[in-house]
Amino acid sequence: MAASRARIGDLLRLLGRHGVEHVVVGGVAAVLQGAPILTRDLDIVHSRSPENIRRLLAALSELHACYRTRTDRRFEPGEAELASPGHQLLSTDLGDLDLLGTVGEGRAFDDLLGRSVRFDLSGMTVHVLDLAAVIELKETLGREKDLAVLPILRHVLAGRDGPPPG
Repeated sequence: MAASRARIGDLLRLLGRHGVEHVVVGGVAAVLQGAPILTRDLDIVHSRSPENIRRLLAALSELHACYRTRTDRRFEPGEAELASPGHQLLSTDLGDLDLLGTVGEGRAFDDLLGRSVRFDLSGMTVHVLDLAAVIELKETLGREKDLAVLPILRHVLAGRDGPPPG
């Protein structure tokens, strides 16, 4: 299920209601900072503390989250998966949600929190990876889809008027 902007907002509010500590990364982080790009899912790096994992599991239960890569049967994440540095690619009632234990070169929640900016979403604070860090991460990953948006992200970061450089 692809998440619309409204659905991503709903996902963020639900995570906030459950007190899940996380940093928004990826396309949504860029969009929130003014990048005119499209994204179909919400990527977050979550704190892997036992307390936060319990809160995250409660949120995921409410969302009816299951792995989207397992089409042969419904498989839900557990504590062990959420405590790992790996990526959990989930489908939820509100759209796709990618839970990342680490990103880039092993950067975890605590590493990213200092590179985040705060956004107010309906009276709730959301930590979002700053645009320079999003660019660095996409450069490090080097995937085709990440490289394709770099000129746009750099343009937004530079704050220039007019079309992005070709």
